[in-house]
Amino acid sequence: MADVLPIGTILAVVTNQVIKTAHAAKDIVIEKESFRILSDHLFNIIHVLKELEIHKLNESPITRKALKNLETDVKKANTLVEKYKNRGRFYLLIRCRNIVKEVQDVTRDIGKSLNTICLANTDILSGISDQVTRLQNEMQRAEFVISQSQIQILDKLDQGLASHKHDNGFANDIIMEIARVIIELLSQADAARDYEQVKDQYMQRLGVIERYNSTEESIPPFKALICGITKSVMVDPVSLSNGTAYSREAIEAWFGSGEKTDPVTDEPLEDLSFRPNIQLRQLIQEWKELNNCMIIRSCKPKLLSENNLSVKDALSQMQELIKENSINKDWISIGGLTELLINILPRLRNQQVKTEVLVTLKNVVEGHTRNKDLLVENRGFCHIVPCLRCGSSLLKAALELIHELVLEESSRNMDYTKELSQQCNPVSFLVTILKVSEVSLAEKAQDILQKLIDIDEETVIIAAKEEWYEPFVDRIVQGLILPLLEMASADLEAKELSLSMLAKLLTCSENKKLFTSAGAVPLIVDLMCSSHLLSPILARCSEILEKLSSNGDGIKFFVDVNGAQLNLESLVQNLLAFIQDSRLPYTVLRPVLRVLLKICESEAGLVKTAVLTASGVSLVLNLLDHIDSETREAAINLLFLFSNHEPQGVAEFLLKPRRLEAFVGLLESSNKNDVQKAAVGLLANLPKSEVILTRKLIELEGLKAIIDILESGNSEAKENALSALFRFTDPTNIEAQKIVVQLGTYNLLVDFLKNGSVTAKARAAALIGDLSMRSSELAMISKKSHWRCSCFGHTHVTKCPAHGGICSVNGTFCLLEAKAFPELVKLLHGEVHATTYEAIQTLSTLVEKESPRKGAHVLHESGAVVPILEVLNWGSESLKVEALEGLEKVFMLTEMVDWYGATARVPLVRLTGGSIHEDGHLHRKAAKVLLLIERHSRRSMSLVNGFTG
Repeated sequence: MADVLPIGTILAVVTNQVIKTAHAAKDIVIEKESFRILSDHLFNIIHVLKELEIHKLNESPITRKALKNLETDVKKANTLVEKYKNRGRFYLLIRCRNIVKEVQDVTRDIGKSLNTICLANTDILSGISDQVTRLQNEMQRAEFVISQSQIQILDKLDQGLASHKHDNGFANDIIMEIARVIIELLSQADAARDYEQVKDQYMQRLGVIERYNSTEESIPPFKALICGITKSVMVDPVSLSNGTAYSREAIEAWFGSGEKTDPVTDEPLEDLSFRPNIQLRQLIQEWKELNNCMIIRSCKPKLLSENNLSVKDALSQMQELIKENSINKDWISIGGLTELLINILPRLRNQQVKTEVLVTLKNVVEGHTRNKDLLVENRGFCHIVPCLRCGSSLLKAALELIHELVLEESSRNMDYTKELSQQCNPVSFLVTILKVSEVSLAEKAQDILQKLIDIDEETVIIAAKEEWYEPFVDRIVQGLILPLLEMASADLEAKELSLSMLAKLLTCSENKKLFTSAGAVPLIVDLMCSSHLLSPILARCSEILEKLSSNGDGIKFFVDVNGAQLNLESLVQNLLAFIQDSRLPYTVLRPVLRVLLKICESEAGLVKTAVLTASGVSLVLNLLDHIDSETREAAINLLFLFSNHEPQGVAEFLLKPRRLEAFVGLLESSNKNDVQKAAVGLLANLPKSEVILTRKLIELEGLKAIIDILESGNSEAKENALSALFRFTDPTNIEAQKIVVQLGTYNLLVDFLKNGSVTAKARAAALIGDLSMRSSELAMISKKSHWRCSCFGHTHVTKCPAHGGICSVNGTFCLLEAKAFPELVKLLHGEVHATTYEAIQTLSTLVEKESPRKGAHVLHESGAVVPILEVLNWGSESLKVEALEGLEKVFMLTEMVDWYGATARVPLVRLTGGSIHEDGHLHRKAAKVLLLIERHSRRSMSLVNGFTG
């Protein structure tokens, strides 16, 4: 498109292309739903483009480029429509997956192009900004799906191709199966395409039932339609080789039970195959349609009666018809029932019946433009809106029906909204619902109100009179932002005032969007970076950036006017430079730290920049001594994030006088979950080699504080506390281990095995493994002590089956005594990598290489060996290696090889690739275990031969 053309002309051309494509897309028969969605979106775009035409588009290179992109994307959509509208139905069916993907992609592309145009023309579209935003989001997130019928057909074809069956018998079977589903699919497509055909079909059926009494509601099924097995009308009829017909499921069950005869004639059958009976299927469908027609006819007098039970019976029958087949929505309207429902609504006195009428109307109009038109043309809103002031169930039904009419995306929803406003303005009712009803109803009421505001700005005033001020305030805010930004470029006093007001406005997402689309963020960053000595300006700018990143938005709004990401690396370095300034008051420090945290949380690469390039750790460490508590808390959160990358220097800092006491105080901040999580997480990241830190923490009750977090912290804090606990369960520090156990930690760890997150379960299992590594040694000490005591008298104490001594939780850290063993075995069955890995490591501590018998038998008797073997089939390489480490110790025993050797050989041979000389750690480890099995198998055979020879 040439740049010399006026931009208004270009817009007019693009608008005409959109209109043409929108109408063309509506007429596609196969994959109708996907093209309907595309068509609806295009019709909604027309409204936006018309708005741009009326108010004159901004002349700019960005706008021209965006229009060109939109034109290209709409041409792609039109090409798709032309490509598929006249193709054969079978071709379209086979290509349906590709078609759906193509339509989805082009819809998203059009959404992106529209977004660019709107960003460059926000001032023009301010009146419909919410509607435009929703439309853009919906188009860019559009997901299109294939119908189950189509998937069923394609799966049949895939099945045939995958089976490599090319014989004629199979080909006939698959064609018959596909034909059965295609008939359904194409009949629905035809029905959807031509309303006159649907009407003719109904009238034909109506002509047939006229010879039946009007009080009758069904025609008895013909004998030929009855299944000889179920004695009811056949479902999915199939014919046997001898010609008799049955329901597919019933005959499959008959043959599946071992029978080889005809169920009715008792005739022996050599051929047990069957074929779909399409003719019989059509007869059953015709019989059902005649019955549906009779039900529709019988509903009319019931609805007109004064008897509530009769009305409810008719409504129930109509709802069942709609569930059975969507074509009945048309038949119900052709039979006059939709208009009748609208007309009887005002005269009904029973609220329950009235509610059911509204529910039925919603079912009738849902996704059905023709029936929606019928409801609106018959002034249905006049009868529905008064129901909004009634009891909860009636109110809900009325609200959902109105929501379906005005919110479901289509080319007509704006027309329906205008009719709603003109027929019976519902604003006062909707505002009342907004204030007092449950959240789901309030959201629907707000959606409808927003649609009313989109078509008529006067609704804002009416809503404000009803004491709903939000849209009124939004309009004020939209008019405020640009003047405030202009003030930010004026003198110092004006700067501070305007920035303060802008910060207050940025509490909701919509205002943030307006702020960024006005190109305000780069302005704020520039002001911030040029105001080193102006604390008030710096404070206001950092507060604005903090608000932009709040509520989980992170760096989402850190963009320029075109939506491009700002240079965040430079911003991070500037923020860290501010922290170096010792004169900076805490009113500035706090928001600076919080912004820095949000930015670094959103972009991991920026943490590396902050830590390595700008020495972020040392800068933030100094703030742990800050006089302001909130500044200290912001610093600890940031330091935790930094310590994931660079923990060095933190331990040295904490060991300085009085600092560790203050840090333990942060661990004890049970009323501030984020601070507690960060403090214990920071501790978990510090090197375990800092033994002085470990000892000092125990002395200052830091260990007790960590265990308290395990009991009462939030889930993230608990996970971090488990990681921090590893420095106290180091197997080389038995004294620290004893303190951990004596504080009651073992029971908590077992509880985590039962009920924790995957991370918590894995860490708890590993901690138990640390403790269990010393159990054998401690059990031997207790055994010697018991032997000395028994010299002076007879005592009988049960010895631990795994450790051979007298075990206890506090004395030997025995995981069997702690009841951890069954929970660890359960983890093996979960097929979760992290938990299985740690469970195998911990259970392996029971089996000593020098004397594996006791521990191996404990694993055997508990059923733990089999799931460890199964890991060789599903685990990752590292997990398989861990399983092999444990199995190597188990298979040191001949009896274990006798029990599990045969089972283990298959996966072990597969892992070695058939060669025990294969390179790689996993291969070598598998080969080593395989050799153990072979060696003990031969020894076992030698023993048997010795006894029998």
